[in-house]
Amino acid sequence: MKTVRRLFYADIVSSVAFVALAFLSLFFFIDFVDELGDVGKRDYTPLHAAIYSLLELPGHLYELSPIAVLIGTIYALARLAQSSEYTILRTGGLGPGRALTLLASLGLAFGMVTFVVGDYLAPLAEQQAAHLQAKYKGGLKLGRSGAWLKDRQITPAGERSYSINVGSASGSGMLHDVRIFEFDTNGAMVQRIAARDGRVDKHSTWTLSDVTVTHWTEATRGNSPSVVEQKLAQLAWPSTLSANVVAAAVLPLGTMSTLELLRYINHLSSNEQAAQQYEIQFWKRALYPFACLVMVGLALPFAYLHARAGGVSLKVFGGIMLGISFVLLNNMASHLGLLQNWTPWIVAATPGTIYLLLSLAAFAWLVRYR
Repeated sequence: MKTVRRLFYADIVSSVAFVALAFLSLFFFIDFVDELGDVGKRDYTPLHAAIYSLLELPGHLYELSPIAVLIGTIYALARLAQSSEYTILRTGGLGPGRALTLLASLGLAFGMVTFVVGDYLAPLAEQQAAHLQAKYKGGLKLGRSGAWLKDRQITPAGERSYSINVGSASGSGMLHDVRIFEFDTNGAMVQRIAARDGRVDKHSTWTLSDVTVTHWTEATRGNSPSVVEQKLAQLAWPSTLSANVVAAAVLPLGTMSTLELLRYINHLSSNEQAAQQYEIQFWKRALYPFACLVMVGLALPFAYLHARAGGVSLKVFGGIMLGISFVLLNNMASHLGLLQNWTPWIVAATPGTIYLLLSLAAFAWLVRYR
């Protein structure tokens, strides 16, 4: 059994590694060509474009790992079937249960590698890529309306709620065009702070520069309401928003790990903000490594197809189509779940469950009737 396991694992791992390398080379070339359009703007050079394309590779590896596992496993098993090696293994006692167990163990190993890449390597690389773009392309792109955050504090005047808008951010962590709107318990705006720049320290204190504070006073007996405006060179604004929460709102979604996503979801929920997009991403991140287990199960039926039922190239082409359909269904489910307000964990688990049932049905049919 050790010999069979060594044969299976060596062939499948080498095939998966080759497929992953081929995909990553293709994506590096596409990203590099796309980045060449920005070369010459500000201080952006071809070397920066190459570094940025390299930093994008861990994210691509994480997204493509189930497809690479599927295609590589199909190729290895189809080659064993074409040379009749798999038939010899079957006659030697390799039953369907043992074959499924061998591939399941390998699928779990691929899943662990995918989890490590997606939860540690890819977010770190995405952060560095975002900082590189911010440094040499003029700041992070936050959309037309910027990034919005909410905060609540208990002050001597009572409970206050805050809406914070960040226009843009630089690679060094500096926030630009910061606006802070303060509301009382009745929802009336009592103060607005506008700052050109700002930075959040480890104690959740915002250090703002070039500040304009506008304060609205209520009408009292004998006095009409008034507006007081004050300009300050610098202002320290205490907050409950940590630097990690601010970074999660400003940086791209791919820069957060599973744990950071969970923390940010809790922050959004506590401030009554919509968090479904992040919940779907959290469950996708948590369940995505198991897609590798589904893919090896989907590839196993190809070992029971004889060479006359189709060559290796035809089976690999079928694996590519299956992998593409899985990615399309996975992405489409996320968008549909967001539009229809479906339960996030069901949205994330549905594509993998469908393909797992498909693989088990195909495997049972081939073993029973072929």
